[in-house]
Formats: sequence, C-alpha cells, structure tokens
Amino acid sequence: MFIDEVKIFVKAGTGGKGSNSMRREKYVALGGPAGGNGGRGGDVVLKATRHANTLASFYRNRHFEAGDGRPGGRNDRYGAYGEPLVLQVPLGTIVRDAETGSVIADLGAEDDAFVVARGGRGGRGSTALSRPHAVARYAERGEAGDERWIRLELRLLADVGLVGFPNVGKSTLISRVSSARPKIAPYPFTTVQPHLGVVRLDRDTSFVMADIPGLVEGAHEGKGMGDRFLKHIERTRLILHVVDASGWEQRDPVDDWRAVNRELAAWHPHLAAKPQLIAANKVDVGTAAANIKRLKRAAKVKIYPISAVTGEGVEELTRDLAAMLPTLPAAGLPELELTSLEALERPQVPLGVERDAGGVFVAHGTQLEKLVARTYLDNEHALRHLQSRLYKMGLDQLLDRAGALEGDVVRIGELEFTYVPGL
Repeated sequence: MFIDEVKIFVKAGTGGKGSNSMRREKYVALGGPAGGNGGRGGDVVLKATRHANTLASFYRNRHFEAGDGRPGGRNDRYGAYGEPLVLQVPLGTIVRDAETGSVIADLGAEDDAFVVARGGRGGRGSTALSRPHAVARYAERGEAGDERWIRLELRLLADVGLVGFPNVGKSTLISRVSSARPKIAPYPFTTVQPHLGVVRLDRDTSFVMADIPGLVEGAHEGKGMGDRFLKHIERTRLILHVVDASGWEQRDPVDDWRAVNRELAAWHPHLAAKPQLIAANKVDVGTAAANIKRLKRAAKVKIYPISAVTGEGVEELTRDLAAMLPTLPAAGLPELELTSLEALERPQVPLGVERDAGGVFVAHGTQLEKLVARTYLDNEHALRHLQSRLYKMGLDQLLDRAGALEGDVVRIGELEFTYVPGL
C-alpha cells in the first residue's frame, strides 16, 4: 500500500522521579541526604532511511511513545535515561506541526535525524535539593515529555521523474529498465500510485527513476490524481517527459506535451524550471515519425525516439540520463521555510489569579504550574518548600488583590488548598 501522508501523535518519555532517601551507614556520623536524581525521559526521533519508500508503517498505528526515565536511587544513584523511540521514515519526508501546518523538518538525506519530541527532565533527589544548612527531606517528580500531533508528508526522492498523460507507456518503460513492476493495462489510470525503480547500467553506474501517475489537463486543480502526485516531482533532479508519438489513441503528442508542462508550471514554477528530456514512445506504431518531427519543431529539448515494448532507443536514453545526472545539482524543495520547535512552544503565561464561577481562586502561570507538577503533594516537607516558593513568587499579594479571604479555596493545577494569609 502506498501511503504518502499520515497524521501521528508522538509523546516523549516522562522524567524519572528523584529519590528521597537518607544515609544510614554504620560509620557515617549524622547521615545526610543520599537521594539520586531521576533519569531524563526518552526522545522521539525521526530518522530517514532508503529502505522505505512509503509511510504505510504509520497507517494503522498512529500513537508513538518513548520510554520514561528511571527513578533515582539510594546512595546518590542516578536513574537511567528513558529508551528513545526512533521512527524510520522514507527519504524525502517532510514533517509538519499538525496544529499550525508549519514545516519543522525536511529529512532528505540518508540518516538525517530530527528530535520531534524531547524527553522530560528527571526529578531532583534529596541530595541535589539540599543546601549546606538545610537538608531536604523530599524529592521532585519528573517533568512530562513533549507531546504533539505531527503530519508526515512524503516527497519521493528520485533522480529522474517520469511524467506524461495516462497510457503513454511510463509504466512499461520503468518496468523495462528497472526491477519495478507496476500494473500495466490498456486503460487510463492503470497506475494508481508512484513506483520507484533503480536503473542499473553496470556495477558502478545506477540511478533512481520514479513513475508519477495521474497527470491530465487540470491535474493541479485535482483532476485525475495529479494534485495528489504532482508533489512527488518536486525532489526529482530531471524530468523525463514521456509522450505517445504514435497518435494511436487520437491524441496529439505536441498538445499533450504542452498541456503537461502547463500543469507543472501551475503546480509550482520550480517544476517548470527543472531540466527536461522527452521520450517519444511507441515509435513502432502508427505515424510516429511525422509526430516526432512536429515535436522537434515545438520543443527546445532533446527528444529520444523509443519503444518501451521492443526496447528500441531505450539503451541510448538510459546511458544519456546516467551521463547527464552527475552534472545536475541535488534536488531540493522550493522555498521550504523551517520553523523551530521552540517557536511552536506555547508562550510563557505570567503569574495571575482569577476567581471562577464557583468562587474558587484559580492561580495560573507557566512556572507556577510546573513547580506544582514537580511537587509530591503528599510529602509534608515538600509542601512546606512549595509554600515558601509560592510566597517568594508573590502569590499571596495577588490573592489579596483579587479579594481572597481566610478560608477561601485556592486551586493551582491539581493542588487545592484553603487560603490562610501570611503563611
């Protein structure tokens, strides 16, 4: 199954919890804190590989999670990092943030890798939280890892892209020169998905050819299947335009050549500017010679008369393609602007207090909510430390300004407490 677009959910691992432990060694006077930090959560990494040419592996399973960090231990032992999750994607995969549509990565080369979700920081243990004159009898929870919906879009990475109207012989040509075996039949839209084939001339000379189906007039507007597959021509280094020179189906090859070029330009000027050759196919049928003369007058590019069925002219075509490709620049996407993950992060919310419809005072703020999330709310020492931090942050002053009185309920994330001024 050829899948070239999927939407998936990725979640990095949560950091491991810190250890709240004290030394209890026979010959160590007074003991002291000995709790290690928790390990960082595992990242979710996308990695490009040439061993895949479709996103089908993401079709059924849409949720992916990396491993959580391990908790810290006694005697200042740090917890192990969470197992990263590496997702293999085909070369030419574009990664978008599903919410904004922004492109965040372009994986166009072998082993290109991108951390799409970062693991959460491990919680600090009692040793890290202690001070010279203040022993911590508490530890922290680990922070949650990043999570987001992303969209993967495949742009096939090939040296030569075959374009042309249906039934001009593209599939026959790629099956003759490579091991690709697309379905071949005498009716329109036989080929319903792109096919990649390696054209190997000798042990040291080869290139990748892509059969791009579905181009008809109006393809860029959604007619046929062109709007779905035109994007796969974007990464090709050279376009091989296949036309039916025989006129067997009462089509004019010159008109077809012009129509397909209009579709390429309408999709993006980047495609119209690519180097192009013409393969005038089916020279063994009908009035091919006369049509090829007309093509030569109309087109300003080199034309190769061939027969994909008999093989006539195919060897010369493939050798010339192999010789021409090293002189061309590597293919890239037009005007691709990348957005950093930092730019997608939600803006920092300042500390503030609001009263909801039920009379509860709700305190909010990015740093405030992170602080509460890291705190073990069932630990008396941790709660005292939290109370001290909230006071230093100015929460009491904000509650006073909002009209909070002793006995009112205050909520911060999952923490809910009764307000006592001055504590």
